[in-house]
Amino acid sequence: MYKKFVKTILAFCLTILAILALFITFFFHTVTPQYTMIYTAAMIDKAARLNSVEGPRIVLIGNSNLAFGIDSSLIEEAYGMPVVNMGMHGGFGNPFDEQVCRLNVHEGDIYVIAHHTYADDDTIQNPELVWMTIEDHKELYPLIRPQDYSNMARAFPRYAFKATVRWLRQTITGREVPVDGAEGFFARSAFNEYGDDAYPRDEVLYTFDETSIQMPEVNDTCTERLNALNAWLEERGARMVVAGYPIGDGEYTPEREAYDAFEAELREALDCPVISRFTDYMYPYNLFYDSNLHLTTEGARLRTEQLIKDLEPVIEQQ
Repeated sequence: MYKKFVKTILAFCLTILAILALFITFFFHTVTPQYTMIYTAAMIDKAARLNSVEGPRIVLIGNSNLAFGIDSSLIEEAYGMPVVNMGMHGGFGNPFDEQVCRLNVHEGDIYVIAHHTYADDDTIQNPELVWMTIEDHKELYPLIRPQDYSNMARAFPRYAFKATVRWLRQTITGREVPVDGAEGFFARSAFNEYGDDAYPRDEVLYTFDETSIQMPEVNDTCTERLNALNAWLEERGARMVVAGYPIGDGEYTPEREAYDAFEAELREALDCPVISRFTDYMYPYNLFYDSNLHLTTEGARLRTEQLIKDLEPVIEQQ
């Protein structure tokens, strides 16, 4: 009786696994991709540029403060080096953003890290969003570290359900189903060849208040990971530096001394150079577009000019 029960359970489990394997095969061969036009799908184009442009290159690493805050053409013009702006989305989290450093390293590359905080829990913050980004684009799979697998696996059913429903609606109706993040400044089409969001941003859509600005923090989890990444890049003849991110400067902004203290703590914790004074990246509130990290077109120009100044000693050492 007991053996029969065990065989029944085993057969049931094997059947479930077989069904699951069939669904996954069908899903990745038929349903995907479903989100090729959303904002984060620009990662496909950024990775393609990173893999195709010959080095040495200047590679910008971070979240959307880079996507909405850099004019890469100005950096390329200043130093004659190809620039790849890999800045993408805060929902990915620092570890995912940093993982792009490992895609295609060239000797002489300069990797510029520009996080808005240096304290994290070493996880992908929004794994469902990552699934919507990588889908069946195998060239992006190396961005997922082995320690991220369980987190990504838990998020897969929700992503797969939404994508399958969208596929069914389009298959049945024969019409494109709209998706958030596929038009205007928050779309894949807004990015230029460098990886900058080049959508015109002349007006101000964001209002700062007392909750807008949080002081950046430093923890060992983040800095130890960055130090390991720095050592890995150095072994391959590349350099890593840390630069500033845009900070709204106004009535709700903490005192500059607080940023100086943060900067000192960060310099002490990191093995790589911190090339910026973070207070040099403070800009009036009217230079921010739709969030406390996204700059207007003019703000992006000013921030880029400051980064060019900060990079000068690094370039001179090339």
